[in-house]
Amino acid sequence: MVVTLHCLADIGTSTTSVSDEVTAITKLAQDSHLETTLHSAGTTIAGPWNEVMNLIGEMHQLLHDKHGVLRIQSDIRVGTRIDKEQKPQDKIDIVQHKLKLYQ
Repeated sequence: MVVTLHCLADIGTSTTSVSDEVTAITKLAQDSHLETTLHSAGTTIAGPWNEVMNLIGEMHQLLHDKHGVLRIQSDIRVGTRIDKEQKPQDKIDIVQHKLKLYQ
C-alpha cells in the first residue's frame, strides 16, 4: 500500500478561487474505491501504487478536459511501508493516543 498526500494547483486561471476544481477532483476521488481524505491543503489517497497514481492522473485530465485548465502543478508526498499494513487513520489514532498520555 502507498499513502500519498496530494495537493493539486491550477495555474493561470482567471480567478484565485480553486473550490470548483477541488470539488471536481474530490468527487472523482470519492467515487474511486481508494481510501481518500480531504484536508484543507490537499487530499490523502491510500491504496495500491498504480491505482493511486492513475487517480492523480485522472484528476489532471479531468481539470484539463472538463474545466479548461491549461496548466496544473501537483505536489505529491509518497510513503510506503513493508513491515506492516497501516492505514492513514491508524497513524492519526496512535498520535492521539500518545497525546492523552501527556494530559
